[in-house]
Amino acid sequence: MKEIFAVSEDTPLIETLRRIDQGHLQLAVVVRDGRIVGTVTDGDVRRALLGGVGLDASVDLVMNRNPITASVGISNPAALNLMRKHSIHQLPIVDAEGRVVEVKLIDDLALAQQSDHWVVLMAGGLGSRLKPLTDDIPKPLIRVGDKPILETVLGGFVKAGFGKFFISVNYKADMIRDYFGDGSAWGVEINYLQENARLGTAGALSLLPERPAQPFFVMNGDLLTTVNFEQMLKYHREHQAFSTVCVREHSVTVPFGVIDFDDHRLLGIREKPTQKFYVNAGVYLLDPAVLDHIDANEAVDMPTLIERTIAAGEPSVVFPLREYWIDVGRLDDLQRASDEFQRIFG
Repeated sequence: MKEIFAVSEDTPLIETLRRIDQGHLQLAVVVRDGRIVGTVTDGDVRRALLGGVGLDASVDLVMNRNPITASVGISNPAALNLMRKHSIHQLPIVDAEGRVVEVKLIDDLALAQQSDHWVVLMAGGLGSRLKPLTDDIPKPLIRVGDKPILETVLGGFVKAGFGKFFISVNYKADMIRDYFGDGSAWGVEINYLQENARLGTAGALSLLPERPAQPFFVMNGDLLTTVNFEQMLKYHREHQAFSTVCVREHSVTVPFGVIDFDDHRLLGIREKPTQKFYVNAGVYLLDPAVLDHIDANEAVDMPTLIERTIAAGEPSVVFPLREYWIDVGRLDDLQRASDEFQRIFG
């Protein structure tokens, strides 16, 4: 059980912050006579600082005086639902006297449920843009840092608590099978979707042996990212989405002065303006019914599949990615990923 840090109402904020940073709960419980009277998080303190409160002020100025709590004996699913309902990350569990005996974390409880969500990794491409490196090895097995790209992708999901994977394979499939095997080396289950013909970035989903019971992730096997998969799941649920598409901001700078005019009248000149767009990041979270929109062994790319579901009236949402992301598709991208790997994933 994680250690609970308790402070009194007159504890200075700087000491409270020190207590918060010491633990994994990211929360301090404010007590009076041993009973909870409030809570304070790092965010509470930061908002107070922005409001002009000094670090020498006492915690009672910024604490939450009406924290959401639950009684001893609440089940983990019920605790998780309560936290999601109130958009909180920590839930103090109190006994009959109001004493905190445990603090449940939403991340811990959500991870326990994630094994129900499958992950499909698309690794069947030819890697033509990385030739000659891909003449003898499939792109997902090219090493970035100290391991193949696909192993880093797999490791990100494993770290987040996912346990059942499907890897779509085509080009040099045996090399990928030999490297990853059944997944036992990572403590997970890995199955393979064998593409006898290239099926695009979505067609391999028709090869799934059965329909998933829960929304499932699909990710291109040549991406390196630190996207928070649990937050993406939470976002998907909150928006009651059929499909969630991870997007990232991409800027394009026009290398000339752009002319604004109306008919023949010059309105202004914008020198080398930058335009920003959101582009597809190659990470998706899909409802199992998406399989109804793919024919068996049909070659189809993911954008086309998403557009089909939209045309059918299914709600699709975008999940803006602020974390690290790189598509290791070209030689210069491979070099950049190699240079950044230790700093990001080390």
